[in-house]
Amino acid sequence: MRLQRRRESVHKTTRTATVLTAILGLVLGTASCSGTPTPDPAADSAAPAAPAATAPTAPVPPPAPPSDTSDASATLPDDPDTFPRVGTRPLGWGPQQRDATAAARAVAAMTPEQRAGQVLLPFYRGLDHEAQAARIERLHLAGSIIMADNVPGTPDGRVDTAAMHGVASRLQAAAQAGGRSWPGLIGVDQEGGVVARLRAPLTEWPAPMSYGAAGSGPLAGEAGQAMASELAALGFNTDFAPTSDVTMGPADPTIGARSMSGDADAASGFGVAFSQGMLAAGLLPAAKHFPGHGSVSVDSHARLPVQGASLEQLRARDLKPFQAAIDAGLPMVMTGHIAVPALEPGVPASLSGAAYAELRSMGFQGVAVTDALNMGAVQGPYPHDSAAPLALAAGADLLLMPANVEAAHAAIIAAVRSGALPPERLAEAAQRVVTMMIWRARTGAGPGTAPGSGSGLSREVSAAAITVLAGPCDGPIVPASVRLTGGSAQDRARFAAAARNAGISIGAGPLVSLIGAPAAPQTPADVAVALDAPWPLAHSTAPARIALYGRSQGAFDALAAVLAGHARAPGKLPVAVGAQHPGTGCA
Repeated sequence: MRLQRRRESVHKTTRTATVLTAILGLVLGTASCSGTPTPDPAADSAAPAAPAATAPTAPVPPPAPPSDTSDASATLPDDPDTFPRVGTRPLGWGPQQRDATAAARAVAAMTPEQRAGQVLLPFYRGLDHEAQAARIERLHLAGSIIMADNVPGTPDGRVDTAAMHGVASRLQAAAQAGGRSWPGLIGVDQEGGVVARLRAPLTEWPAPMSYGAAGSGPLAGEAGQAMASELAALGFNTDFAPTSDVTMGPADPTIGARSMSGDADAASGFGVAFSQGMLAAGLLPAAKHFPGHGSVSVDSHARLPVQGASLEQLRARDLKPFQAAIDAGLPMVMTGHIAVPALEPGVPASLSGAAYAELRSMGFQGVAVTDALNMGAVQGPYPHDSAAPLALAAGADLLLMPANVEAAHAAIIAAVRSGALPPERLAEAAQRVVTMMIWRARTGAGPGTAPGSGSGLSREVSAAAITVLAGPCDGPIVPASVRLTGGSAQDRARFAAAARNAGISIGAGPLVSLIGAPAAPQTPADVAVALDAPWPLAHSTAPARIALYGRSQGAFDALAAVLAGHARAPGKLPVAVGAQHPGTGCA
C-alpha cells in the first residue's frame, strides 16, 4: 500500500505539472505543452498495448513561428509583462514573460564574447576542477558537464559525495561570476544501466528498457524523480536523459537497452513520465537524440550515421517520442549527429538548419542542445571545432562538449565578426539558455535525497521488468544448487549473493549462463539470462530464457527470486526477440 500511494503521488505530481503548463500556455497565448558498456558510451555526453496510461494531455496547436527576428539589443518595452520580440516566443513548459524579459535584458547587456560563452557547455579531463572553474569565468561559459573522470572518489572506489558537492558548488560559483543572477548548468549523463557517470553510493539503476518491460508510467516517473533527487543533493541541476530513441532491434549498435521500448507510443509515454519525475525533483531533462538514433546501424561516436527514412516514416515512428516530449512541455531536446537525406543530405541533424526547422515546426519552444561535439561523426568532417558556429547558425541554442572550448568560443566570435553567424542568432540562442536558467532559479528545487535512497525502488523496477521468454511461469525454475557461467566477475559475484539469499547455492546442478554483449559467444545452458538488451536470447536453445535488463544488485535479486520460485516474472518484452513479439512474457 505504501508503494501504491507513492506511485499515485508521483502520477498526480506529473499530471498536475502537465495541467499547469497547459494553463500557462493558454494564459501566454502559446501552445499548452506544445511548441549515451564502455567508458562514457554516450557523449551525452502501461505495456506497449496500453501507453495511454502515461500519455500527455492533448496538445493545443502550436503558434506560428515569428515572421522575423530582431537583435536582442533592441529597445525593450517598459511593461515587464510584454514579451520582447527577439526571435523567441513564450515557452509553454515553464518560463513566464518575466523570465524571458529578464533574460532579454541580460543578453542585451552582454558583449559578443559573453553571449558566446552562454551557449557553450564544456567538459574537462581529470580532477583539475579549479582550472575548469577559471575557464568558465574567463569565457563566461554556461556551466560544465561532469564526466566519469571528473568524479572525486574514495580509496575503495566509491564516489566521494561530499567532495562531489564541493566540485559542483565551485563550478556553480564560477558560472555565476561577474554578477550573473541565474545559475549555471551543472550537468551529467545519468540514464541508468551502462550510462551512469556516478556510481555507488548513489543508487544503481537498471537499463532504461526496464521501464518498457515493466509497463508502468507511474513507476517510470517515480524512478525519474528518485534518480534526479540524488543528483540534486550533490549540486546538479541538469541531466542529459532520458534517451527517447525508439530502438529498431539488434541492428542498433548504439542505443540498445538505453531505449525504453521498440514501440514508439510506449517509448513516448515512458519517456515523458520519467522526464516529469526529473522535473519534479528540480533537474532539467533533455530528450535525446533527435531525430532518433535507435534506427540507424552506425554509432555516431565513431562516424556519421545516415537515416534513410522519409519524413513521413520518421514522423510515424522515430519522431513520436520527441513530439510527446514537446507536447508535455519538456525544456530541452538534444539533436543527434545523424544525417537525414530527407532533411539535408550529408549534414548531421545537429548542424542542419532543416533539422532545427523540423524541430521548431513540431512546436518546440525550449533549448535545443547538440550532442557532444567531440564525437567522431562531427570531429572528422568539421575539425578544430568549426562545427560550433555552424550548429548555432543552423538553430542550436546550447553546444555540448566541444573538443576544445577555447577554440569553439573563438570560432563563434570569428563567425559573428565575418557575418557567417548573424549576431541576432547568437543572441537568440543565449536568451533561450538564460531564460531557462532564470526560470529554473525562480522555481527552485528540493533539497534532494541521500545517496542510495532509491535502491529499494531500483529493485522494484527490476522485479517488475524481469521477463520469462521460455520456461515455467510458476514455481522454481532451478533446484537448490546451480552452476554459473558468463558475465563479468562483478555479475557473477552479485548473482552468487542474490542466489544465496534466495536459498540457491553455486557448485552443482543446471547451468545458468549470464549473457552480456549481443555478440558474446554463448555456452549451451539450461537457463540463459540476457543482462542488458534481450536480443541474444533469440539465438539461445536453453529451455529457460530470461530477460533481466540490468546488472545492478537489485536486478540479480529479482532474478534469484524468480529462479527460486519465490516470485513471478511480470515483465513483458518491449521489443521483438527473434520470432517472439513484443508483449511476450508470463501472463
